[in-house]
Amino acid sequence: MPSYTVTVATGSQWFAGTDDYVYLTLEGTAGCSERHLLDKPFYNDFERGAVDSYDVTVEEDLGEIQLIKIEKRKYWYQDDWYLKYMTVKTPVGDYLEFPCYRWITDEKEIVLRDGRAKLPRDDKTQILKQHRRKELETRQKTYRWKEWHPGFPLSIDAHSHSDLPRDIQFDNEKGVDFILNYSKAMENLYVNRFMHMFQSSWSDFADFERIFVRISNTISEYVMQHWKEDFMFGYQFLNGCNPVLIRRCTEIPKKLPVTMDMVECSLERNLTLEEEVKQGNIFIVDYELLDGVDANKTDPCTIQYLAAPICLLYKNLENKIVPIAIQLGQEPGPDNPIFLPSDATYDWLLAKIWVRSSDFHIHQTVTHLLRTHLVSEVFSIAMFRQLPAVHPLFKLLVPHMRFTIAINTKAREQLICECGLFDKANATGGGGHVQMVQKAMKDLTYSSLCFPEEIKAKGMDSKEDVPYYYYRDDGIKVWEAIKSFAEDVIQIYYESDEVVCEDVELQAFVKDIYVYGMRGVKASGFPKMIRTREKLAEYLTVIIFTTSAQHAAVNFGQYDWCSWIPNAPPTMRRPPPTEKGTVTIEQIVESLPDRGRSCWHLGAVWALSQFQDNELFLGMYPDEHFVEKPVKEAMAKFRKNLDEIVNAIAERNKNKKLPYYYLSPDRIPNSVAV
Repeated sequence: MPSYTVTVATGSQWFAGTDDYVYLTLEGTAGCSERHLLDKPFYNDFERGAVDSYDVTVEEDLGEIQLIKIEKRKYWYQDDWYLKYMTVKTPVGDYLEFPCYRWITDEKEIVLRDGRAKLPRDDKTQILKQHRRKELETRQKTYRWKEWHPGFPLSIDAHSHSDLPRDIQFDNEKGVDFILNYSKAMENLYVNRFMHMFQSSWSDFADFERIFVRISNTISEYVMQHWKEDFMFGYQFLNGCNPVLIRRCTEIPKKLPVTMDMVECSLERNLTLEEEVKQGNIFIVDYELLDGVDANKTDPCTIQYLAAPICLLYKNLENKIVPIAIQLGQEPGPDNPIFLPSDATYDWLLAKIWVRSSDFHIHQTVTHLLRTHLVSEVFSIAMFRQLPAVHPLFKLLVPHMRFTIAINTKAREQLICECGLFDKANATGGGGHVQMVQKAMKDLTYSSLCFPEEIKAKGMDSKEDVPYYYYRDDGIKVWEAIKSFAEDVIQIYYESDEVVCEDVELQAFVKDIYVYGMRGVKASGFPKMIRTREKLAEYLTVIIFTTSAQHAAVNFGQYDWCSWIPNAPPTMRRPPPTEKGTVTIEQIVESLPDRGRSCWHLGAVWALSQFQDNELFLGMYPDEHFVEKPVKEAMAKFRKNLDEIVNAIAERNKNKKLPYYYLSPDRIPNSVAV
């Protein structure tokens, strides 16, 4: 009688094992096996991290094994089981791999296909077509779209983390509890004694050092020492945690009436301002999006303020980017002066602080929340709804969606909800952050997520003209490595553009993103359909780059650049100055966050800058969704390319006082998970 050897691998997560009844059925082209009992209570099989083997004897050969059915029946209490994979050795000695990497919960059953990736056109038998269809029908009932706020990209239909499907929940929910993590961070930073001291101002800049953790030779310490200097102010637009706003200025906007007389002492080439603009030496950062956004009113004891500044910058003869003019409002006028480096020291310093505060708000809500977290969630939901586990693009993308829906759900539950943690310290809390996302949606375009295209659109693509833009340089390298990997995978499964067009599941995935993520807005430029392999490679690169590299670039530098409070104030407690010559050091300190808000801010940027336990970095794919040799070779090539980038960045950073490492692949997590 034919015998099959079945190997079962249980996950190593906490509580991954099970003590329930587990049954197995093999289904082949020539028939089905009987229902076999693999495990029952007190057998001690399927323990955490275990690999167990069983012999399954059948009456007649089953032919080619197409499906494996696993059933779990409760013994006493709910005992979820994480099944990594199964293998089957056939009577003739062939090995088949059946990836799972899912939780089996309650009294449910799952049906697995072997690990070879298949497009819809590859399924010839009715049983496989039916399995594919059923999987998507079930997923579409489980992963439902929901509008959290009008105008937002749609998100998952879940009120809390516990409402999510078990497969996408965190292994340990306590590890991502924002309230717990922020409190722990403040305790670790020894600032918890200040955390309830709202309305209590610091006495001077040096007083902020009481909550500043000095870590020798770090960027944060360097920022503390040099934050007042113009070169440090300008450098952050290139390589800080929000290096996405600066653009080359091709014409001085009318709303910023800067004259040659104002900036002549800042220009070093004996050229007029107009000539400097023509030569490409003038840059601009405009915070127009903040104009009209309501400041936080959740604390009646503290009035908080926002501004929408415009900052003009200049590339000097040392190729450093430095500020030469700052206007703190969008409407020019006598009560909205243009501040200059030649002004009184405190006038100029306060103007720069206002810009840094505005930059913090745009970074948190637009650059970070909208353009990485919310967009990545759209990609994740669409993937689960439209791509079955056997689809090569599901296998390619699923590592880059790990915990993304979970972290966003947790954020909506605790962080950015009404009366959430965001309201405690941020001037855009209390609803301002919602207005910002709604306004920023008009600029969320497909081309703006194409990294090289966006850099070029801002006029920042020339290494010769802007030589120290490491965010651009490293980002391009990582983008190209990801694109090359995507192209290699596409070549394996899509033999022509026609095959791309015919892939109904791919087209449904793309349509879901356009209709629900971008709300069907044509101006977003998101494609409704993918027609060529070249366009598919770009599309997949956008997804993987956004969920990995782009998030890393704007997330993990938050403690480095924002822990010194005067360099990134999360709120301002005095309105912007309306005249020159009146600013004092006392006025600046009273404008900056109080002790309580400073501590909550510090806890937040510390917690957000930490990697997850057991973080998986770019190119690390321990879950073997792919089983084919050509794809594994493509993965090895990808890792080799990434290693070369790591080495090049490490070499460049040697002996630098301000190293740039946020886009080093060994520091880029695969997915948005924090």
